[in-house]
Amino acid sequence: MKPETIRKIDISIGRATCFFMTCLRRIVDSFDLQKTTSPPIKKILFIKLIEQGATVIAYGAIYRAVEMVGRENVFFCVFEENREILDIMDVLPSENVFVIRNSDFFTFLSDVLRLLIKIRRHNIDATVDMEFFARAPAILSYLTGAKRRVGLHRFTSETPYRGDLMTHRVQYNPYLHTSITYNSLVEALKIGAEETPLLKIPVEQMAADPPPRFVPTAEEKSRVGKLLRESFGQGVAEGHVVLLNPNASDMLPLRKWAAENFVNLGKRILNDHSNVSIVITGAPSEEEAADVICRKINSPRAVSFAGKTTLRELLVLYTLADVLVTNDSGPSHFASMTQIDSVVLYGPETPKLFGATGGHFHSICAGFACSPCVNVFNHRFSPCTNNVCMQMISVEKVYDKVQSCLQKRKSLKRGTGV
Repeated sequence: MKPETIRKIDISIGRATCFFMTCLRRIVDSFDLQKTTSPPIKKILFIKLIEQGATVIAYGAIYRAVEMVGRENVFFCVFEENREILDIMDVLPSENVFVIRNSDFFTFLSDVLRLLIKIRRHNIDATVDMEFFARAPAILSYLTGAKRRVGLHRFTSETPYRGDLMTHRVQYNPYLHTSITYNSLVEALKIGAEETPLLKIPVEQMAADPPPRFVPTAEEKSRVGKLLRESFGQGVAEGHVVLLNPNASDMLPLRKWAAENFVNLGKRILNDHSNVSIVITGAPSEEEAADVICRKINSPRAVSFAGKTTLRELLVLYTLADVLVTNDSGPSHFASMTQIDSVVLYGPETPKLFGATGGHFHSICAGFACSPCVNVFNHRFSPCTNNVCMQMISVEKVYDKVQSCLQKRKSLKRGTGV
């Protein structure tokens, strides 16, 4: 399903379902007269359906849960196309990742029903809803039957309504980095639900955690290195590689920097650096657009790998390359698991909330008064139809940052005698 379709379903069906289930919950709770102390948590399920990049940011929260109940007792629910990063991070057993297909609404419902049966068989007693006020994860969390359910609650804020289905309701704080927000959800599991709102503990206790370091095997490095040599010739081994990732995901097309800017940036880099090669990266759906950019750069030192690598192979490529230039999207977070310098362009969103928490991260943004316009309070669907905030990021400014990163890399190579 397309993002707009998911949004319409979430609004039309999700809102009514949340209201109905909230009423049901209050009726059921009114008959629960036992006031017993909650037993220790044994199994935790994270619900984070979309955005693999955000899953990287959530690594610290997942790791905290692992420390609480053990690796084999932590589970993760995700859309099918977004599970690969979990396998790469290897923070959970593969069999503990529950996948939902979303190719169409009826397939989605069918998978949800099967998932709920599986969750109840596992006797999962705690859920952590990591989505920002989306209704489907809140509904799913309630239907699991888990006794402790943590998630964001709007309280008196004018955020999207999604009922009152959580036992531990956490106040959304727009001044905290998203990784800290995720950590706070896990920390809320450790305390009682009586406080309103949660979480009344110092932010220092929820400090952002760096993502895991991606370490490719020798065979993987050899295979991707061979692909580079076959594309450019042996000279690539002695020079530097700059990666251009021109397309943000379809979820937020406002984040895109113009394709022509990537063309001009690529030409400038190749013109000024005779020992630099350029690789254009992207998902299979972006292959055609990436090929067009590559043809316009028009150089034997520029090739497109879009659609030609798996996600794991892309991370291997990051370990072999020097600099990545990308819109604010998943690759900026994947890169944070390696030592590549990533230059990330922001406009509709802000690095203050979604910046990478590891690696060598450099952000560029125009700093418009209307930015960020994509946020929790509008379900991340901005009214903007003209992303001037991205248009005003000049090729010159991005080139200067790439130049700085390349100079640093050259100095490091000289210092190590490479």
